[in-house]
Amino acid sequence: MFDERALIALLLSFIAGMATLLGALIIFVTKSKNEKILSASLGFAAGVMLSVSFLDLWTQSQASLISYMGHKMGLLLSVVFLLGGILFALGIDHFVPHEEPSPNEKDKPHQNLYRVGFVSMLAIMFHNFPEGIATFSAGYEDLTMGISIAVAISMHNIPEGITVAMPLYYATGKKKDAFKYTFLSGMAEPFGALLAFLVLRPFINSFNLGAIFAIVAGIMIYIAIEELIPSSRQYGHPRLALFATFAGIIIMPLSHIF
Repeated sequence: MFDERALIALLLSFIAGMATLLGALIIFVTKSKNEKILSASLGFAAGVMLSVSFLDLWTQSQASLISYMGHKMGLLLSVVFLLGGILFALGIDHFVPHEEPSPNEKDKPHQNLYRVGFVSMLAIMFHNFPEGIATFSAGYEDLTMGISIAVAISMHNIPEGITVAMPLYYATGKKKDAFKYTFLSGMAEPFGALLAFLVLRPFINSFNLGAIFAIVAGIMIYIAIEELIPSSRQYGHPRLALFATFAGIIIMPLSHIF
């Protein structure tokens, strides 16, 4: 069923996805309830999501849609799908449970951390899924290109692991759970590759990939602005959160150097 090319392409996608776990290792060297680290981590996560959304996903969406539909229509559709992703995130936001207010004022900043971590995990899963398709497709057609893409994706999956692991760890106090959910978000990459091989190959084209990339970008932009940035500023270190957000924005383009 799987020829050698397919197995190698699947392996590349798996390695790229599992790089997310390298970012999650930060939870093993940090102290629980250190609010400076938490504030910086949430700000950093917001920067990562914004950078990935605008500089990677939406850029790829525009290129794909322009190649399929022409310049004007491609750009217009990339905006439409981006807005669609934002509206979709706004809709599902109501179905993710919010914590009931705590009578203890001191605990209020921590109340929605699990929710923040959970929606971050979903966003990274949505993001990793089409990346898995792209890595598999490239690796299946051209091994050299597939390796290059897998290395690039692995580099920027590391900070994405921090995005998922830190809020979940601080919400639950359980490193095992945070690591588990980070693993699940990373597994979306090889799952996307497997689905691409078994089911989606006849349907993979520039238009569909462009639409998916823009929708995922919209989802991640919403989560960064609505969830992560406000949460990062609730712990009494707004300047630290701001600098961490800028660091997250800057580090993602730098990951493409290697």
